[in-house]
Amino acid sequence: MPVQDLRIKATGGGEFDCHLALPAAPGKAPAIVLAAAVHGVDEDIRSIAAEVASMGFIAAAPDLFWRTIPGPLPRSDKRTSERAEPRKAVIGAGEGDLMDTLAMLKTQPAFNGRAAVAGFCFGGPYALIGPKRLGFEVGVSCHGSAMEDFIADADGVTAPVCLLWGDRDNRAPPPVLDAYRGLVSRMPNVELHVFPGVQHGYMMKGDERHDPAAYAASMKRIGELLAGLR
Repeated sequence: MPVQDLRIKATGGGEFDCHLALPAAPGKAPAIVLAAAVHGVDEDIRSIAAEVASMGFIAAAPDLFWRTIPGPLPRSDKRTSERAEPRKAVIGAGEGDLMDTLAMLKTQPAFNGRAAVAGFCFGGPYALIGPKRLGFEVGVSCHGSAMEDFIADADGVTAPVCLLWGDRDNRAPPPVLDAYRGLVSRMPNVELHVFPGVQHGYMMKGDERHDPAAYAASMKRIGELLAGLR
């Protein structure tokens, strides 16, 4: 499986790092852009990218925190919360980075021109924003945080959107899950999966709250959604 660490020129100036994992099999494939949690493009995100590539798809993981404090940070580092604030401004700046990452993918011979975006924790809102206005055909959120602030971004989205949480996620209390259940009830393109007994951060293998079964179910659904972009 070919792996590269690239530098992408940002449209507004500057450059940022991007981890790229390509499938070993020849031919063209869809891609997924991974919008990391505040820990950045760490070993957990790289592991997810590698698994996506092993499934026969392209995975790109840009550093969305390069304007503040770049690079991956350990969970014990207090700067993780500092570099993610003010949240809406950082999310907004990341929109351009995701579009620039998508433009980079279009230069890859293996890319078939169709892409999904998957957000983890901090990156969760991109599951709605990506299909809304950034050119992505599928949006996925795994244990997205502060998602109540972005539910309006679902308006007008017709692309598939998949939202995954645990029912013990302290970043998605019952009122948030209920709000998104209401969204699902009126938008057939949106699906919601709530795993019983699962906590926030379940996708991260380096996190003590990692849940292998919920992780496997989430990766299976991501693979199915990407297969729909072939």
